Amino acid sequence: MGLGTLDITIVLVYLAGIFVLAQWVSREKAGHSKDAKDYFLASKSLPWWAIGASLIAANISAEQIIGMSGSGYAIGLAVASYEWMAALTLLIVGKWFLPVFLRNGIYTMPQFLEQRYGSRIRTVMAVFWLGLYVFVNVTSILWLGAVAVNQVTGMEQMTAVVLIGVFALLYQLYGGLKAVALTDIVQVTLLVLGGLFVAGLTLNQLGDGAGIVAGFNKLWQAQPGHFEMILSRDNPFYKDLPGLSVLLGGLWIMNISYWGFNQYIIQRALAAKDIGEAQKGVLFAAFLKLLMPVIVVLPGIAAVMLAPNLDKPDQAYPTMMRMLPSGVLGLVFAALVAAIVASLASKINSVATIFTLDFYAKRKPDADQATLVRVGRIAAAVAAVLGILAAKPLLGSFDQAFQYIQEYTGFFTPGIVVIFMLGLFWKRANEAGALSAAIGSFVLSIILKLAWPALPFIDRVGLVFLLALALAVVVSLLTPAAPQKDVITTSDVDYSTGTVFNLGAVAVSAILIALYAVFW
Repeated sequence: MGLGTLDITIVLVYLAGIFVLAQWVSREKAGHSKDAKDYFLASKSLPWWAIGASLIAANISAEQIIGMSGSGYAIGLAVASYEWMAALTLLIVGKWFLPVFLRNGIYTMPQFLEQRYGSRIRTVMAVFWLGLYVFVNVTSILWLGAVAVNQVTGMEQMTAVVLIGVFALLYQLYGGLKAVALTDIVQVTLLVLGGLFVAGLTLNQLGDGAGIVAGFNKLWQAQPGHFEMILSRDNPFYKDLPGLSVLLGGLWIMNISYWGFNQYIIQRALAAKDIGEAQKGVLFAAFLKLLMPVIVVLPGIAAVMLAPNLDKPDQAYPTMMRMLPSGVLGLVFAALVAAIVASLASKINSVATIFTLDFYAKRKPDADQATLVRVGRIAAAVAAVLGILAAKPLLGSFDQAFQYIQEYTGFFTPGIVVIFMLGLFWKRANEAGALSAAIGSFVLSIILKLAWPALPFIDRVGLVFLLALALAVVVSLLTPAAPQKDVITTSDVDYSTGTVFNLGAVAVSAILIALYAVFW
């Protein structure tokens, strides 16, 4: 079943509406042209609801919806740990990391590294992030988004890649972060409603008309192995999600790196009006993360019964979509496109931010504001073109793209967490130690992957983190301390949080305990 006339109309109305809205919310005030602060940090004026929605819109895209549904089809609910543990990680970011970043006026993560350590580590990590965003994140969103478009509409996949890339580029090209963030509440609302439609209708179909709860109970009873959060050693997917190590080991490193020190994520909170708005924003995002497995994992598990003979797990979500009635299919497809466009635009904007502020502006300190914005737009266009060209060669042969993304970013994340954690909380850490952790993380990960191939990659991430941490500490102690003038100010940072954040954190923690108790 493809898109009917009603479905196509709904999708086109959405695309036109969200494009016009993006341009309208980012319009220039009379007598005021866009400067770098407007374009890259939304004039530091984002409210909590825009921050929270934009965090989720930047995060949830094709690699989550298509990729995690595929992993739900193959592995089961255990892959939801990526989402549920992220909720707890967001609370840590709001409590301990954001106060330091906002107190010190940070606008990019490489900038923090230079102020804390020195220019070499800023350059090394800026190059790394540009490569990661373009050749892992942008390409994966484009390719998996095109998979969904192909499965639902029959459109040729590379044609879909080009159309998605061009639309996302044009969507954010004029307005920058403000265009992305202030429209993301619409994107996330559509994403949540569309995802709940898919989950509800597939479960209702499993229940043979007896309702969603009956369908869920039938699925749970028929596929109990797909509802185990903690996999046993004899599970064929134990290497992807190694039991208790998921809760106690390397997944923490993956989450802290992603939510705490990742430019296209943290950029939203850095654009907050103040620390209170930033913290309420990450709390809002934490609650949304608790809901995400219903939207992105449960349909994949349902597909085990509704479509048991798929060629690839990543076909699960598009297959479930094709079972929807006309009209609803258009709404859900628009929600999927919303997720793809919002996340892709976020990555493209962050590439532009890092390239412009961490490379161009450093080498052209006299460049005026209009030039910086123009360079950012050019960098965004180049990132989109490179992603389009690289999507098929890099991702065309993978069955579970989500697992591919996690494993290969895991080569670098241990070092990233070491660098930032020591930079935030240990004054004796210096640039030599930071560089040793960054390089050591990659080298040690490669060595362990080759020498110990049976070691699950999440365990490898945890082990490399400990080794890189030890290396950074030893090298820092054996080399001169960083000049005090370069150290980020932390002595007067206020780590206290308001009543809303505290109550919300307790509620998120209680829900997580209940979820793991039920699905252990």
